[in-house]
Amino acid sequence: MIPVTALVLTYNEQENIRRNLEALVWVPKVLIIDSFSNDQTLEIARSFPNVQVHQRVFDTYANQRNAGLDRIDTEWVLTLDADYVLTAELQEEIKKLEPASELAVYWAEFDYCIFGRPLRVSIYPPRVALFRTKRARYEDEGHSEQLLVKGKLAKLKGKIWHDDRKPLSRWFQSQVRYAEIEATYLLGAKSEELNRADRIRKNWLIVAPMGMPIYLLLVRGLIFDGWNGWYYAFQRTVAEMMLSLRLLEQKLKS
Repeated sequence: MIPVTALVLTYNEQENIRRNLEALVWVPKVLIIDSFSNDQTLEIARSFPNVQVHQRVFDTYANQRNAGLDRIDTEWVLTLDADYVLTAELQEEIKKLEPASELAVYWAEFDYCIFGRPLRVSIYPPRVALFRTKRARYEDEGHSEQLLVKGKLAKLKGKIWHDDRKPLSRWFQSQVRYAEIEATYLLGAKSEELNRADRIRKNWLIVAPMGMPIYLLLVRGLIFDGWNGWYYAFQRTVAEMMLSLRLLEQKLKS
């Protein structure tokens, strides 16, 4: 197996962290960068013998992840959020990897879960999950971050489950913060620098939230996932409405 350390960011993830770490018991070391959780997150995490915890005051996602990278001495790092769960297929795939020297990055797709049930589709984008530690660095982009990396990429066949079980109130709090950061990013970027979806969000404030339930339920078929599909479609519609309101607010103030 390739020499690998798992890197996980946490802040009050007691509803998620156990499932995340149970899927990582085969990894020799799991490094958690915690933003001073005040729930049971760290108690649960420290019950796993392969887990080490480092606490750092949160400033940005990129800085949190880079602080973790600075503490990792293995050739490879597996980067995850606390609400990600590696499927059994992906775990076995990573164990058997024999990457060529020029290969630096593996990316993976997600199955988005609502209350533990995977949806047939989502708008959650694929992301880099596994890479050579010394060849990459994060930088902030909108409410999230992007990875700058040197080397060739490859796709992992196995999936990651995005399975967030935190209360809906926490989700609303996060979306308010994400919308503010994302609006600042979109308004500060030139249209040609943005992808198609972000250009629609920036320039068509009404279309983005109104079109989201139609796109997800009818075009992508989430209506066939029952109430779980409706729940996700409503979540994404509310998130787009929050972003549109924040964009409109900043436009009116300027």
